[in-house]
Amino acid sequence: MNRTRLLFIGFVALALGALVAFVVYKNLQTRSGANNEPGAEVVLATNDIQVGAKLADRDIRLARIPASVAPPTAYHSTSTIIGRGVILPIQRGEFILPSKLAAENGGSGLPSLIPPGMRAVSVRVNEVVAVAGFVVPGTRVDVLLTGNPSGANESQTTTVLKNVAVIAAGQKLERNAAGEPQSTPVITLLVSPDDAQRLTLASSQGHIQLALRNPVDTKETNLPATRANGLYGGVSLTPPPIRSTSIKKAVQAPVAPPAPYKVEVIRGNKTDETKFPDQSGAH
Repeated sequence: MNRTRLLFIGFVALALGALVAFVVYKNLQTRSGANNEPGAEVVLATNDIQVGAKLADRDIRLARIPASVAPPTAYHSTSTIIGRGVILPIQRGEFILPSKLAAENGGSGLPSLIPPGMRAVSVRVNEVVAVAGFVVPGTRVDVLLTGNPSGANESQTTTVLKNVAVIAAGQKLERNAAGEPQSTPVITLLVSPDDAQRLTLASSQGHIQLALRNPVDTKETNLPATRANGLYGGVSLTPPPIRSTSIKKAVQAPVAPPAPYKVEVIRGNKTDETKFPDQSGAH
């Protein structure tokens, strides 16, 4: 009995050992096949690269990885991208892709962030106009203008630009990593050439105010201009014109003398008329 039990245990142990050996062999064979996969050299970032920077040798390196995991648009040579401007943040170890770089000969810094057909226009702001410093690169705003159109006595506010992208706050081209507000005297907006003219004219015509938008809120609203009278329930703020009143003296018209009394006496076919003066005004 004891011998039979020992033989059974030995057989089970042998089977388990064979199974483990087979699993290890398959794993080694799989890894060997992976190592035989053709590799590809791609360009990776060696450190964090900020928006507006110009790529240098120290920022990138070549790394060999399996061809199956390499992005289709990845660069395979560093010489083709040295000196290109960065338009999107790049993290250390990240692939360098065309979507994150400015066009060739597009330069670096702020000019590289301006798409073809667009313009960058700066406006002077303070903490109130810049929404307490929360108008930072990457946010979107509406531009409001308050003034007196055509020399009118009544002020009004209207929205001159809608859903405009902010590309710079002062000389910073990206927002604070912690999302903190940035105090700056100048905000740079990305606008079309036509809107650039409207923004420049608005800055000289009255008071500019920026209204911060939710970046996912793209709904367009057409609002009429808000007038000062509308803030007071329609009561006019301008005093009514003063009408000059002239005092006219009453001129008494001359009183015509009263007609005399007449007495007619008829005798047969003959009529006699006698007039008597009015005695009512006599004292």
